[in-house]
Amino acid sequence: MAGPLCQGWGLGAALRSRAALRPLGLLAPPARGVLGPGTGAAAGSGSGEAALEENPFYGKYRHKIQELRRSSPEVFESRMEKRNEVKKQPVGHSKQGEFIRCMEEKAEGLGSKTSKGGFTKDKTLDSILNVEMVKEKSAEEITQIWNQYFSAKDTVYAVIPADKFDLMWKRAQDCPSFLYALPRKEGYEFFVGQWSGTELHFTSLINVQTQGETAPSQLVLYHYPDLQKEKGIVLMTAEMDSKFLVVHDAQCLASQVQLFYATDRSQTYGLVETFNHRSSEFKYMAVIAELEQSGLGRELTPGQASDKS
Repeated sequence: MAGPLCQGWGLGAALRSRAALRPLGLLAPPARGVLGPGTGAAAGSGSGEAALEENPFYGKYRHKIQELRRSSPEVFESRMEKRNEVKKQPVGHSKQGEFIRCMEEKAEGLGSKTSKGGFTKDKTLDSILNVEMVKEKSAEEITQIWNQYFSAKDTVYAVIPADKFDLMWKRAQDCPSFLYALPRKEGYEFFVGQWSGTELHFTSLINVQTQGETAPSQLVLYHYPDLQKEKGIVLMTAEMDSKFLVVHDAQCLASQVQLFYATDRSQTYGLVETFNHRSSEFKYMAVIAELEQSGLGRELTPGQASDKS
């Protein structure tokens, strides 16, 4: 069952257990170091790798970090130095879009349709749905077909009204990135969301900080405006890296896209504008406050928050 913010779109998520999903709750303020450098939160008194290990989510990425240290020690040390420099900068100064462009260029060079992390490059609606055939059906019938198809799959999906997507798309052109908060047992894990065309790529903030422009996506939301003009709907589905995220993590992030990009509340979208254009004024706690005010996750207790490692 989709949460309160999902009902307007019909955002859904399916699990093999077929258990109803409840909207994610919000936890106590993040523990020291949860946000990492550049967020205005304390990141520990150490420096370099020692300070990095103080981040409660370091364990999830330990293997990739140690692999980088072994294979390219000079690159690793350079990243650690850059990480210390980032502490002096506001969040919005990080180059959130470079990791997407880098992965796209590498995939193109290999002539592959699959990018790093197993995500499908240039995934089209035709690869999922017979577009010509459904053009004869109504928006309601297409919505039913889409929901039935994905209800048995471990993914997130939605049917977005055309006017809502227009608003999101217009805002995405002006503000292509944002910082999203995902509740965990330790506090909050922050994810950078970056639009690349009609795809919305997510990767954790610590992933960006340790791997820089080569940090792979961990979740991609695919939006399909193919039927927008004729049927008044935009179809959405997702792919995720199951080593780092589960379905209701992806649902929480997708719900926040609706919250921040499709809102009629100027104060809420104002956070997105601030992150993109006035980064020195951006306050990460304001994101958490908006989630609390929205009611996202009201039914989920801290002990039920996902902590996938």
